[in-house]
Amino acid sequence: MPTQEPVKIAPAEGRLGVLIPGLGAVGTTFIAGVEAVRRGLGKPFGSLTQMATIRLGKRTEGRTPLIRDFVPLARLEDLVFAGWDIFEDNAYESAVKAGVLERTLLDQLRVSLEAIRPMKAVYDPNYLHNLTGPNIKEGGSLMEKAEALMEDIESFRRNSGAARLVMIWCGSTEVYHKPAPVHQTLAAFEKGLAANDPEIAPSQVYAYAALRCGVPFANGAPNLTNDVPALVELARERQVPHCGKDFKTGQTLMKTIIAPGLKARMLGVTGWYSTNILGNRDGEVLDDPAAFKTKEETKLSVLDYILQPQLYPDLYKDIFHLVRINYYPPRGDAKEGWDNIDIFGWLGYPMQIKVNFLCRDSILAAPLVLDLVLFLDLAQRAGMKGIQEWLSFYFKAPLTAPGLYPEHDLFIQLMKLKNTLRWMRGEDLITHLGLEYYD
Repeated sequence: MPTQEPVKIAPAEGRLGVLIPGLGAVGTTFIAGVEAVRRGLGKPFGSLTQMATIRLGKRTEGRTPLIRDFVPLARLEDLVFAGWDIFEDNAYESAVKAGVLERTLLDQLRVSLEAIRPMKAVYDPNYLHNLTGPNIKEGGSLMEKAEALMEDIESFRRNSGAARLVMIWCGSTEVYHKPAPVHQTLAAFEKGLAANDPEIAPSQVYAYAALRCGVPFANGAPNLTNDVPALVELARERQVPHCGKDFKTGQTLMKTIIAPGLKARMLGVTGWYSTNILGNRDGEVLDDPAAFKTKEETKLSVLDYILQPQLYPDLYKDIFHLVRINYYPPRGDAKEGWDNIDIFGWLGYPMQIKVNFLCRDSILAAPLVLDLVLFLDLAQRAGMKGIQEWLSFYFKAPLTAPGLYPEHDLFIQLMKLKNTLRWMRGEDLITHLGLEYYD
């Protein structure tokens, strides 16, 4: 039986508003998917919050409830949506152009999707080279644009009747840039907003607005966004949970499944070549070398943290790791990823693994958006503030406390996530030791 006191969690009463910067392929696939599930037109496959169970207590107890029955999550019926985009297309028009979901399904959802019209977006061509659109907030300082976003947030809260809000970045990948002095403290950041500091990216303006309004924030792209000291400080000051970054969907998902297995068996790796073809808006954005650099950094970091070459130099010290993404318009959202993995075993004899993953980027990302929205809302109702490392399961480059390396092993991440839920509800944590069965 449970031996811990459960965390006090406020009930999930009323509507939960979901604010989405970026109503493109991922954002509209998520919204349309939730609408389809609510109407019984499909099932939320890929979503832990909707489909997964959680083991409680000993294996002999047979307690394995669904996660959604174990912790008090918001119901899908209570979700309401709004977003920003540089294009004026409503969610139906955007979903049709994205070409992810079949037109026959979208037409059944048309009225609900057409009602979601994007608010004017914060846009800076210096951070998004390959896309431009007319639906943007013109003039004024970055602080004035942040204040305009805060007005959008509060207007949506009032008009939708939402009791609580969550914001999740589903926008395009911004160009690569490193933390600057303006990012080091909240005071410096706010001064930079007022002075239009060019080191402040649009995604950071959204994160600032959300956290300032007490709205949990997740970053689904590899941008430098809420992972800077100024916004970490703001989140703790406002006692708001946040997490990121970069949804773990296709090729990197495969890496975080395969690499832990190779390491577990002490099989060496000499090379890992990864390439992708992708034809949607994300592919077009990543065709810009500056934006690809942002994505490349998150993709390349995974293997180092999983394989730990500093601990196992004979096995992993000299890996040649290469990542490529190629824009190929005919493929649309149906991304294809190839991996060639050169490994070695007993006495150094070489072997190879080849993976050809014909995936659908937005189909893999949409359930992650749903889970992150529901879990961030749960975290806020449980009084959990600041970086939510237990949600690392969903990201290529998980946020951690300063000085703490991220955990990339998918299976350790899942254990951490489920143990956090057990802890919330006062259940014993599962260690998998199992000695008690043989006493």
